[in-house]
Amino acid sequence: VEIPPSDPVLLQPEEIPLTIIYEDDKLLVVDKPAGLTVHPAPGHPNHTLVNAVLERVPELAGSGDLRPGIVHRLDKDASGLMVVAKHRPAQLNLIAQFKNRAVVKAYLVLVSGSLTPEDGTIEAPIGRDPRHRKRMAVVSEGEGREARTNYHVLRHIGDDTLLEVRPE
Repeated sequence: VEIPPSDPVLLQPEEIPLTIIYEDDKLLVVDKPAGLTVHPAPGHPNHTLVNAVLERVPELAGSGDLRPGIVHRLDKDASGLMVVAKHRPAQLNLIAQFKNRAVVKAYLVLVSGSLTPEDGTIEAPIGRDPRHRKRMAVVSEGEGREARTNYHVLRHIGDDTLLEVRPE
């Protein structure tokens, strides 16, 4: 079997509206809407946050990186703040801060059902969902990466619960 080489991904700037929460000479903090893919991937070669960032920070285009400026993940269907580096030294510094857990991440999550206790920690391995390969899920021991997430119930809303969660 001969597998043909894949087409190279050419990142192009695109005029996609961004809500900038903070900006200086080193970084941007962008309010990423749900539905926007962060970086090009199979099935999403363009119309991503990276394409929008390249329009705003064109000097990132020459890096040869498929994720220029990106220092952390946020799923396509999630909304939230993304920190984006405006140059390579800032990107490396921010990546190190995330890796060393110097950055505290917190999420608001609405879950179905009434969760008790009010505070707790979920410890379970996370990996690809065997039924839905594009999703992550709790998997069997040894099949995923160790994960620990602390949660606090903010309020109960009918049959649902609003949580603040902080992954460690």
